[in-house]
Amino acid sequence: MAFTRTATGKHRRPRKTGIRTGVNIAGITTVASGVVAGIAGQAFAADAGPASQDTGLTQAIEIGDGIAEHIEAQAQSQETAAAQAAAKAKAEAVARQEAARKAEAAAKKAKAERDAKLRAAREAERRRLNTFVAPISGSYISTAYQASSGLWSSGTHTGIDFHASSGTPVHSVGSGEVVEAGWGGAYGNNVVIKMNDGTYTQYGHLSSIGVSVGQKVTPGQQIGLSGATGNVTGPHLHFEARTSADYGSDIDPVAYLRSHGVNV
Repeated sequence: MAFTRTATGKHRRPRKTGIRTGVNIAGITTVASGVVAGIAGQAFAADAGPASQDTGLTQAIEIGDGIAEHIEAQAQSQETAAAQAAAKAKAEAVARQEAARKAEAAAKKAKAERDAKLRAAREAERRRLNTFVAPISGSYISTAYQASSGLWSSGTHTGIDFHASSGTPVHSVGSGEVVEAGWGGAYGNNVVIKMNDGTYTQYGHLSSIGVSVGQKVTPGQQIGLSGATGNVTGPHLHFEARTSADYGSDIDPVAYLRSHGVNV
């Protein structure tokens, strides 16, 4: 005999299904509540968020502004420093230019002064070389030109005599070149100088001679010492002015000296 059994397997829902369903319903409710709570939390966070986020943003803006101000201050400081450096460099360049200008002006002035002194010295030397002096300082004429006497071979005096004791310095009356220096017969020890103007001067009866032929002499230069050599009656200086080195070409020595500014 066969028995029929109703299957209670997985094809039929257990009786406690309703309980589990209730639990599930409760879970769904809990989940829903959680969702609502989550949504409410998000809403709350959304409501509270702006204030919190605004506080952070303000701080960020304040920090950003501080950094920007610091950077701007640094930039301004650097710009000021650069401007000051440029101004200093420009001032130094101007100072160097001014110093160079002053140095150049000073150099030009110094050169002009040196040139002026040099010209003055040359002019003074030129005047000195063209100046005539007396053959013996502080003396006087003891025998005139063309005085008559048997003491001279020509019968007249061909020069002038200056009073002088032996050993008195004798000077060239001007600039020239010595053409004779030695014994001159009746003139004793004598010196003849060709002057720069082409005339000749003679100095006779010297006790000593201090120059030699070919030597250049200047006004006032000592050429010997007075004496009493040759045809004389006592110590003195015989001075002649001539147009040539030869005897007989004599000219008035007083007029000659005076024409060159020497009063005797």
